[in-house]
Parts: sequence; structure tokens; C-alpha cells
Amino acid sequence: LMPMYRTLPKNTHGNLERRSLRYLAYRYFHQKSALVIRGFEPTRPVNDSAWGAADILSEQVPGIVESVFESQHALEHGFDLQDAVQMVAALEQLIFDSESQLLEKIYGLQHKPLQRPLSEQGLGQVLEAYMAIWMAGDEVTPYLGKSRELAQIFPHWDKIVHFAHGQVSALNYQRQHQRKLSTGTSGGNALLSRYSFEDAHAVVGTITSSFASFWESECREMKRKLSTLDRQHTGRVPLSKFYGKSLTDSEWRFGESESYLRDLGALDETSWLGKQVIIPNYIQGANNCIVAASHYMVCCINECEPIMAEIETAVGAPLARPQQLLELVGNLTLADDDGVKLDTALVAQLESIASANGGQVPIHGRLFAQWLHYVFPRDCAFPHKAGAAQALSPTQYGEGYLASDNEIETHAKDTSAEVPLATMAKEELQWMSQWSHDEELIASYDGLLAGPQQASGASKVVIAAGFIMFILAGLIGVVGFNRKAPNSDFLLPSHGKTHFV
Repeated sequence: LMPMYRTLPKNTHGNLERRSLRYLAYRYFHQKSALVIRGFEPTRPVNDSAWGAADILSEQVPGIVESVFESQHALEHGFDLQDAVQMVAALEQLIFDSESQLLEKIYGLQHKPLQRPLSEQGLGQVLEAYMAIWMAGDEVTPYLGKSRELAQIFPHWDKIVHFAHGQVSALNYQRQHQRKLSTGTSGGNALLSRYSFEDAHAVVGTITSSFASFWESECREMKRKLSTLDRQHTGRVPLSKFYGKSLTDSEWRFGESESYLRDLGALDETSWLGKQVIIPNYIQGANNCIVAASHYMVCCINECEPIMAEIETAVGAPLARPQQLLELVGNLTLADDDGVKLDTALVAQLESIASANGGQVPIHGRLFAQWLHYVFPRDCAFPHKAGAAQALSPTQYGEGYLASDNEIETHAKDTSAEVPLATMAKEELQWMSQWSHDEELIASYDGLLAGPQQASGASKVVIAAGFIMFILAGLIGVVGFNRKAPNSDFLLPSHGKTHFV
């Protein structure tokens, strides 16, 4: 927490405002395990006196906030680092408790007493049922224990099961290692092959924290396919090519409707080339979170997170001089890049942000997030202004989340952007047409900014009540869906959105 905490603006008492504490908790879980806690999503409205999350963890967190953080001292002075630690610990405990509740439910469905140790086979049965309900909800309950049916619902069910059993193998290794340390021998012990409810819970906990890493190959494959269509490295793919990929490659992905893409914030409609899908906003969107538990979601790992984390560590303050940021960002390298290219337009944009803020750049502002998007257009999501996009899951969005076959074919036939993209230079394409000069800050910078609007009347500085920016987030939602899933009742992402490589 410390690198983030140091760079967030503080009040006159040197503490965080409520919005900043909420943002810190969101960043922590997304950074650690690609978990998005319900109620902490970047687009959820908040203000100075409310957490903006009546449904956070089934209304359990507000109670904890009331008892732990709503002291008169906190209300008057704000929140310090220890408060942030307590918030994270409380959320981790609530996640732990939600896992326990689902695990108890599985034991009950399989008529396994909680007090009776399980064999490895019995634990495997529990974990397979747990994974199915964890990923798809109660609707799959009639199919538990039926491998063929589950494989139809989850096309990569065998790999998911293998992952779950791998966590048991890791537990076995840990237990054997501990036994060897305590007794000096790793000899067999019948108790090592028996598993208590607490052991099962420990395995489930590792599944929660590591599943995003396991699933990351799928997210990377989606990004790879879209990146092959992004010839100019703008982080954008013409909508025609987006849908064309679905048709020409028999690709199950990329079937979201134009209206759904727009509401997700994954559609750029400012270019003269026509409508374009923004790669990082799409990858990090609501449609690509693979697990939607009742209290949290498991989403694609945010590839902008390590970039921002390195900036926070190096800067160590809420504001930074543009030259410092240019040197720092210019020396960063990404796995799929030879190096960062900072052209004159990008340098000028950063300097304009600084000139509007007394010569320094608020590193947790929307404008800096926007600048990072254009420096790393395939990795950092475009940060929309407050209220411009919605974090809606396909279930929440409704029937129109999928494009019809006719819509896909119509868009795919539009080849008007192909010649310009193939023959014109990146700068000629006016690829930064989506740039907006409106600033939105995560909290008050009173006393930090020398002159927030002195040099640029075009910049509108607001503290975004209701908008914890998309600096490292994009839009986060729930489960993605298959356009032509064999069993559409379950509306799973795993059939249409998955391909292991």
C-alpha cells in the first residue's frame, strides 16, 4: 500500500479523504489478484459523506466502515495508512467468509459432514463443484458431478479441474515440507492424505488469489488477436475489422454489439476513419471478467498497473514535474515493445497538463491517465469522463449485449478505413482525436497546485464525485458471454471467450 499511499493527495491533517481510501482499496485488490470488490468499481458514484456502495459485499462493508472508520477523529481528520490497512484486512476477511459460505454449501450438496476429514478424491469432488458454482452460479447445480455436461458449459473444463487439483498438490507439498522440518523425515503418514474443512478452505483461498494468473493466457490471446489488427499501434481496431475477425477466423470472441461496446467505453467514435474498438478498454471490460462471485469479480490482469506502480514508486508524491515523468516513462519497456516512443505531440500534451497546474502534473488525474493511454495505447485504458461509460455486465445490460449476425456482417463489409490505415502515417491519421482537456481529480489538491487553470482555459478541473478514474482500471463488470453458446441459459464467457494457448 505504501507506494500508492505516498502519492495520493492528503488533506490539511496529512490524511486521505474518503474517496482516496476507497480508491486505494480498489487498487490493492486489483493489483494483487485482479479482484474487483463489488461496490469499489471505478465507475461507482461516491461523495464526501458516503461510500457509494450500498451493496458492497452484501452491505457488510458499510457496517464495518461505520464501526471502524466513522469515528469522530476520522470524520474530522481523514484516514491514515493504518486505516487503509484495516480496510484491506476487513475486505480480505469478508472474502474469506464468502468463500467459507460457498464451501459449506458444497459440502451440504454432497452430504459431506463439515467435521469429517475428506480423502483426496473427496476433496477433488468438492473442488470441482466449487469451481462450477463459483464461476457460473447456482444454475449449474443440476449438472454437478456430470463431467460431460460441465464440459459443454465450460469448454476448457478439464484445464480448470486440473488447475484446482494442482492447488491440492501444492498443499500436499507444503504439508510434507512442514512435516520434514518438524520430524526430520518425509515418510508417509495416513493423515497427510486426509483433508479437513480448513484444508479445503485453504485450497479455495489459493484458487481465489491465483485464478486470474491462471486465466491470463486467455486475456493475452484476446489482446494478441486484436493487436494484429492494429497496424499503426494506436490501440484501436476499426469496428469492421473487429467483427470481421469473428467471421473470417470463425472466432467466438468479439461478438459484443455496437451499443454495448459504446456503453462499456470501449468504442472510439471521434475518428474520421470511423468507429474503432479501444483494445485495453475492451480487454478490461465488464464482458471479460471470468468469475462473478456474489461479492467480487475476477478480471483480466491490468497491464497498466505495473507501469503506474513504477511511476508511483519513483515519484513518491501526488505531483511530478513533466521532465521527471518524461525521463521515467521514456525508460520503461514492455514485453511486446522495443521501447517507449515519446513524440513531440505527446511531450507537448504532458507539458500542457503541467502548465495548467502550476508546472506540475497530478499523477492521479484523468489527464495524466489519458496521456499514459496514448503512450501505452494497448496497455492503459482510455479514461472516460465521469458518467460517459457504464460498468455493466452482459446480464445487467440485457438482451442487446450481443451483435446480431446481420449487424456483424454489415460492419464487416465496411472497408473504408483499410486504405488510409495501410498507406498513411500514424500522425496523418489524427489518432489522438479522442483527447479531451477536461481534468478530473481523485481528491482535493488544495494547497498542492500553484495555479490549476492559469495557462489553459480549456482545462476544467473537477473533483470527480462518482468517478474513481480509469487510471489502471478500464471498465470492470461481471461475466462475459458467448454469442452462440451451446447452452445459453448459463450465459458464460468460457465457451465464446476462451482459448488456451
